[in-house]
Amino acid sequence: MLTMPNTKTEKQKMLAGEFYTAVDDELQADQAAARHWMERYNRSIGLTPQQHAELLHEGLGAVGKHCVVRPPFHLDYGYNITLGDGVFMNFNCVILDVVQVEIGDGTQIGPGVQILTADHPREPALRAQGLEFGRPIKIGKNVWIGAGALIMPGVTIGDDALIGAGSVVTRDVAPGVTVVGNPARPR
Repeated sequence: MLTMPNTKTEKQKMLAGEFYTAVDDELQADQAAARHWMERYNRSIGLTPQQHAELLHEGLGAVGKHCVVRPPFHLDYGYNITLGDGVFMNFNCVILDVVQVEIGDGTQIGPGVQILTADHPREPALRAQGLEFGRPIKIGKNVWIGAGALIMPGVTIGDDALIGAGSVVTRDVAPGVTVVGNPARPR
């Protein structure tokens, strides 16, 4: 049986959640553009809310109305991030968005929260090849994520959930549930 060679670009593989290498020229250019945007955004302390909104629309995939993201803010690419209406992110949040990150309307995120879609193979030989992959994160509406929480790859957090400060969320959180601890568990 004849097999077809993989003709996907590294970016296409990344966006599909497949193994890819981030040292690819196209991805390096995307990261450079994201770094340039972050430099501008993170110097934007004195801008008006309207100017901040314009910058967010420029750097992220989709931004709802009345979103606030306090600088400093860090990301990988930006174009994989979707913010619903009224999302609030406090100082020093990090989103590693190698695949889609969706944050629902009215969600509030405390300072120092990390939302991490990037993952790496468990097999040492694959890691040694520089391969990585991503698993999307979906955060529902009206979620509260406390300061310093870590949201790990592939997690879905349901509407109205509460994530305790410093929690490490390694599995899905049902709607309306409060989780705390490392690993985060229902309270």
